[in-house]
Amino acid sequence: MASHRKSRSTGTRVAGIRTPALATAALTSVALLSQTANAAPSDDRPSLEEVEKKVDDLYRQAGSATEKYNAAKEKTSKQRKKVDTLLDDVAKRTQKLNDARTELGSFASAQYRTGASVPETATLLLADSPQDYFDQNQLMNRLTGRQKTAVDDYVTQQSETMRKRREATEGLDTLTDSQNDLKTAKSTVQKKLATARELLSELTAEEKARLAAIEKKKQEEAARKAAELAKQQAAAEEAERKRQEEAAQQQGSGSSSGSSESSTPGSSNGTQAQKALAFAQAQKALAFAQAQIGKPYVWGATGPGSYDCSGLTQAAWKAAGVTLPRTTYDQVNAGTTVSVSQAQPGDLVFFYDDISHVGLYVGDGKMVHAPKPGAYVREESIFYDGESSIYSVVRPA
Repeated sequence: MASHRKSRSTGTRVAGIRTPALATAALTSVALLSQTANAAPSDDRPSLEEVEKKVDDLYRQAGSATEKYNAAKEKTSKQRKKVDTLLDDVAKRTQKLNDARTELGSFASAQYRTGASVPETATLLLADSPQDYFDQNQLMNRLTGRQKTAVDDYVTQQSETMRKRREATEGLDTLTDSQNDLKTAKSTVQKKLATARELLSELTAEEKARLAAIEKKKQEEAARKAAELAKQQAAAEEAERKRQEEAAQQQGSGSSSGSSESSTPGSSNGTQAQKALAFAQAQKALAFAQAQIGKPYVWGATGPGSYDCSGLTQAAWKAAGVTLPRTTYDQVNAGTTVSVSQAQPGDLVFFYDDISHVGLYVGDGKMVHAPKPGAYVREESIFYDGESSIYSVVRPA
């Protein structure tokens, strides 16, 4: 008798259980997908060096946007003052126009009371253009001296008032544009900083430690470059000192023999006085900047509790009696440009092609500056971001 039992399909034994071929294929696919899913994050994750570069770029872009914000803020402030002045002027001229109109009105009333056939003054007040009325009716020939003066004053006040009103309207439009630029710059800074903070927050503890090690290595290299510059400057100063001593000896020798030419002590004294004043101002600026060490960087800040980079340099030189513009873009043109090797204490050191950062030179290859958000005013090498990052050195005094 034939058996009614169905034959078992052959399959693969997994953990002592036979599984169909289809199930085996499914398990294999799941395993492969799982491996792919686990591998994907590590493939897409940026390297630590890439994160560091991205964060540095974001901070630099934020610094550039901060200077644009500072420029827009300064422009807005100036434009607001100008508009306020124009509006005050318009109000005063409007009052004068009303006074002139009142006086003309009294002449019109007098004409009406005396039964004058043509109330020219009243017609003048109702005319769109007083000058057109004069041209058409030749009223000026029939006015008394007092009336003519009143009419002239009215016409002048009306013309000036209209002109000032147009200026005020244009000023308000410019103010609105400046305020929009200010909002845009502020939004750009905030977005750049938020992105940088987000990138840093995603780092693991190990990655943060490695990042700190990379930063330390950069600082060590920057310190080495600063020491090299300090040696070069010291050698140059020594050479200059010897040159001056030799010149003084030759001058003294020439004077004793009576062969020296007459000198100009007044001019020499004047030059020395200027150098002494510049040195004193630089020392005051430097002392102020060093006193701010430890205060936080805040973009757009000008003190006294916090600073951004150009806010610090502006405040420092203000303490020395020298007025600098607000932004790095303008400060870079506020003095004499010198080479890095000729940098002296108090000089301004500018960074990057977009001139978005500035510090105050201390000497020995170092500066005081407000670095970036999350950092504090500090002293460090001018080579903190590499020699190529230095744009120029400017001497304000």
